[in-house]
Amino acid sequence: MPIDQQQIQQFSHLELLARQVVEGFITGLHKSPFHGFSVEFAEHRLYNKGEPTKHIDWKLYGRTDKMFIKRYEEETNLRCHLVIDSSSSMYFPVPEKNEPTDNKISFSIHAAAALIELLKTQRDAVGLSIFAEEVEVHTPARSSSVHHQMLYAELEKRLLPVSTEQKRKTFAVEALHQIAESIHKRSLVILFSDMFDTGDRAEELFSALQHLRHNKHEVILFHVIDQQKELDFNYDNRPYTFVDLESGEEVKVHPNEVKETYLKAIATFKKELVLRCGQYRIDLVEADIALGFRQVLLPYLMKRTRMI
Repeated sequence: MPIDQQQIQQFSHLELLARQVVEGFITGLHKSPFHGFSVEFAEHRLYNKGEPTKHIDWKLYGRTDKMFIKRYEEETNLRCHLVIDSSSSMYFPVPEKNEPTDNKISFSIHAAAALIELLKTQRDAVGLSIFAEEVEVHTPARSSSVHHQMLYAELEKRLLPVSTEQKRKTFAVEALHQIAESIHKRSLVILFSDMFDTGDRAEELFSALQHLRHNKHEVILFHVIDQQKELDFNYDNRPYTFVDLESGEEVKVHPNEVKETYLKAIATFKKELVLRCGQYRIDLVEADIALGFRQVLLPYLMKRTRMI
């Protein structure tokens, strides 16, 4: 039988990869890692004698001396919104010429693509926001095949290398507030970011994270980082020229001269991030790109299935 080229071309490379990852993951999986999220209270109705009592609203009974049953609306589709930081710092480490791009943005895009494929198999609705200096892409959550193709196309655009002259600063505070305001229905929000905003704005950044919890959204933050280079500051004992990917500023320095100060600052920020996520009930996932997105995403999803 001849190969149907049109049928093959309808799938992008990213979608095919995501499908392979998800098919391997769901083999033997009996429940969704996001099961049960979209059950919402709808209304009250009078209790009928003989019915189970587990859904009686006892607080309302105390006020009215009448028994009412809580009725719930269990939606067939989860609403999930993927949020990706595409600022220049997410393109670290910058690959050498003719070498594969294996950086923070690549990690985030491949993980997001796998999640889209997983949500598609569950017939759940998924939306996408991409931001850097501003929100560049924002789509509502939908579940159609045309919508999925559009999401894959937008993700693949971000896999292209960014020119060294094109400085894309992070304005996560403004972007996250804008995205939080634009998601009107209760959703699962999954954010991929290194959380490196421009300037000393940690408190505002944490406030923006808290905003994402508004309207009872569930929030998962994949803190995408190069553990060895960005957290451990593991460099050879020789002079380096460090370049800020977002401002272009260069600093020539011996790593040992600044390592102690750098490690203290990054440890303070990370400790505060963990503390605030716990305070706001945001699920924080440390995502080291050296492990690869499969080794971070799939164990996390398996963990969720055991928790539900």
